[in-house]
Amino acid sequence: MSDTAPPPQVWPTLRARDARALIRFLVDVVGFEETVVYGDGDVVHHAQLSWPPGGGIMLGSVREVEGDPWPVPPGTCGAYVVADDVDALHARVAAAGAEITDEPHDTDYGSRDFAMRDPEGNRWSFGTYRGEPRKA
Repeated sequence: MSDTAPPPQVWPTLRARDARALIRFLVDVVGFEETVVYGDGDVVHHAQLSWPPGGGIMLGSVREVEGDPWPVPPGTCGAYVVADDVDALHARVAAAGAEITDEPHDTDYGSRDFAMRDPEGNRWSFGTYRGEPRKA
């Protein structure tokens, strides 16, 4: 693994009531890689979970303080994640008891997709669609 930072990307961020449990679910069940977790005890100040094909998410424990600079309520994130083997990923998360909101299906734009909610209520859509090429 290289010690250089990846090129600029978009990284969804979310808050969790039980950030450590959410990290375990996203790593052990979904397949994210735990890159770094900073915190004390049950409180996670910052975590980076990398998605093997590229990109990732950042998350931390919800903070019930006045003047919170990032007041994102737990369970309100929605993200689309590109995955090569959607059916295998679906089988893995379904076997682990994840709430499947959309079973695997083929879309009219050529993607194979499914969707689920994580234990915090965030909605995750996984699919093979990598986006359209950018115009020159």
